[in-house]
Amino acid sequence: MNYKNIEILYEDNHLLVVVKPQGVPSQADKSGDDDMLGMLKAYLKEKYDKPGNVYLGLVHRLDRPTGGVMVFAKTSKSASRLTEQIKDGTLSKRYLAVLTARPAEKRGRLTHYLVKDEASNMVRVAPMTTEGAKKAVLDYNILEDNDEEGLYLADIKLYTGRSHQIRVQMATIGCPLFGDVKYGKNQPTGVFSLWSYDLSFRHPTTDKIMAFRVFPPERYPWTLFNLERHIGIVRPRD
Repeated sequence: MNYKNIEILYEDNHLLVVVKPQGVPSQADKSGDDDMLGMLKAYLKEKYDKPGNVYLGLVHRLDRPTGGVMVFAKTSKSASRLTEQIKDGTLSKRYLAVLTARPAEKRGRLTHYLVKDEASNMVRVAPMTTEGAKKAVLDYNILEDNDEEGLYLADIKLYTGRSHQIRVQMATIGCPLFGDVKYGKNQPTGVFSLWSYDLSFRHPTTDKIMAFRVFPPERYPWTLFNLERHIGIVRPRD
């Protein structure tokens, strides 16, 4: 893959907003596969004929199997200001997820403390007093049931950005994500169903509110649900 396969939603002198495909790392990892940060730096280098290294700030990440909207900073000042918005909660991230069970409550807030095992790249819920445990908070809302398939569409708003957070917290309450073989039992491969569909923040220099919404891929299990109604926009047609 190269940057020509990446959809660019918005670009100015300060920001680059793109759609990350599923299966692509946010930044370089031990796999050596093409990653978002590296490909977008190559894009900027070629587009603007820049000599030497190109600056591009990675201000937030999506897990490799997760796709959806991301913002990158084209200057260090923009990176710093976007990072501050993440810390103070003014940068808002919302996800769509397909769950394999329905939570007892249609909507709710989940708060856990998470610990990551770097060796296995697994995250687990732990007591808050555990060394290295980090607080994780999210809100979920069940948007639509598909009882025939036993699948449920959820809107999830993150308040913290912990590694594998949504996957672990939903699995902990008995509602693992469809296709999540790491935290769910007997899940199919190749159909991971977590998508960053909504991202909003203040522009780092103009203070204008920037908001972006994107559809997940038009394939199973997303096609089971009325996404246009839930997302509030019309899916682009070729």
